[in-house]
Formats: sequence, structure tokens, C-alpha cells
Amino acid sequence: MAKRSIIYIDGFNFYYGAVKGTPHKWLDLQKYFKLLRQADDIKKIWYFTAKVSGNQLARQETYFDALATLPLIEMVFGLYKLKTLRCKINGCGYQGKKSYKVPEEKGTDVNIALQMLDDAYQGACDRIVLVSGDSDLVPAVKLVKKRHPAIKVTVYIPASDRRRGAARELRRVADKHKSLPTVLLSKAQFPQSLTGASGRNIRKPANW
Repeated sequence: MAKRSIIYIDGFNFYYGAVKGTPHKWLDLQKYFKLLRQADDIKKIWYFTAKVSGNQLARQETYFDALATLPLIEMVFGLYKLKTLRCKINGCGYQGKKSYKVPEEKGTDVNIALQMLDDAYQGACDRIVLVSGDSDLVPAVKLVKKRHPAIKVTVYIPASDRRRGAARELRRVADKHKSLPTVLLSKAQFPQSLTGASGRNIRKPANW
């Protein structure tokens, strides 16, 4: 009998590690993970993300509209904020403002941790499949394994870059760990146009 699995995707980690800079951003996550985990009975795919700002928002919301048509997908939103940093380069001779804004996504690691623990407590799965390289999730994985030792945890690290894909702490606490395969991305794309969950006809965003 196929093992019941629930998949937890760290959306920003997944994007920057697996699809940014590729032609595969228009990804049908349900199809992708069914191809990846063919021996599993996938019960749910949790997708944790945040709404960005600026000119990327329209493309992102189009993608969310497409994802919302997939019966196994449930999206959970954190916050997307601009954080002020100061230049720390010693001896910098620049005379202008030495502070700058960088985007920061907040809340995803907490949301993932809570959902994994709740699903484990409810007995909703036999396997947890975590897609992230964020070491902040190490305590949550440890607690799941301590309280629910029958549930096996597999971690997929979404990173083609060797340094980014190391994620040694997270790999160490999982029952199994793998680098997320990118070869399946091209096989799991949405059609160029489809009817979104909103009822609108939507198309793959330009430059995707």
C-alpha cells in the first residue's frame, strides 16, 4: 500500500533554488511532485509563500490563480517586507546614503513548522516531504521525529549551487535527504493558457 505523504514547499527557497533564471517558472506543482513521488499517496501539497511588491506582483498573482486550480495545493501566505541595511564596507568613500532596502520574506519557516507538527499530531500522513534548505526548520523536524517517530521525514534541497545546496544541518536531521531534481521541471508545466480559479482566462506571463 502506498504511503500517505504530505509535501511542504518553502516557496521562496524553491523559487530561488530551482526555477529562477530558467524557462520553467510556470510550474504545475501537483504534476511535478506526482512525477517525483510516484510511489506515494500524496494527500496534500502545502505551498508557503508571500505576495511580493512592485511589477512582479501581477505575474505572481497570475501564477497563484493557476495553482489554485489544483485540488491538492493549499497556499499559506507570510509577509513580504523591505528591510533597511547599512553598508558595512570599511573604508568606503561613497558620500551618499549608506543605507539601502532589501526584500525580506517573513513567517514562512514558522508557518511550515506549525503545519508539519499539526499534520503529524492529527495522524494525517506517514511521510513528510519538506522542500527547503532553511536551517531554521531543523528544530521542527527534530520535534516531529521525537514525538512521532513512525513518520519518516524526507528533505529535498532546491539548489543547483553547491554552496547553497549544502544545507548540512537540515540534511543531518532528516531520515532521507536529496537535492531537488530539476530534470522534471520541463515535464510539469501548465498549458500556455488556462482558466484560473478566478474564472478568468489566464496566460503564462511574459518572460517566463
